[in-house]
Amino acid sequence: MWYWFGLAALTLIGEIMSGTFYLLLATLGLLGAGLVTLLGAGFAWQLLTFALVSLAGLMVLRRFGILRRKRGDPARSINLNLDIGQIVEVSSWSPQGISRVSHRGTQWDAIPVDPSAPLVVGSHRIVAVDGTRLVLAALT
Repeated sequence: MWYWFGLAALTLIGEIMSGTFYLLLATLGLLGAGLVTLLGAGFAWQLLTFALVSLAGLMVLRRFGILRRKRGDPARSINLNLDIGQIVEVSSWSPQGISRVSHRGTQWDAIPVDPSAPLVVGSHRIVAVDGTRLVLAALT
């Protein structure tokens, strides 16, 4: 009986250290198995209780969207790409709508964020990185 509560304490410590909800669900399942043990249930019922409580918790958290990863466009994420938000100077555009700009000590190909808009020279902000090309928005 005590081993369920001991394992629950260990998984709770692991949950506090990792910050995920998965170990918390395992902790709840282990506590449920320990309570069923106190009621005198056999080992098979203890395991079944552990599995059912853990899976029920998982389904509840997924239903309310707590475990969903918030996905964003990595090409536009300032957390993944420190170039986004930086200012570059565009001196000219080619007829194909491509420019060469100097950024971080090297030359980059750059394209406008809106290809249908008029191409202007001057200061532009990097809004995304598309492969090896910078996507620029004109500063107005």
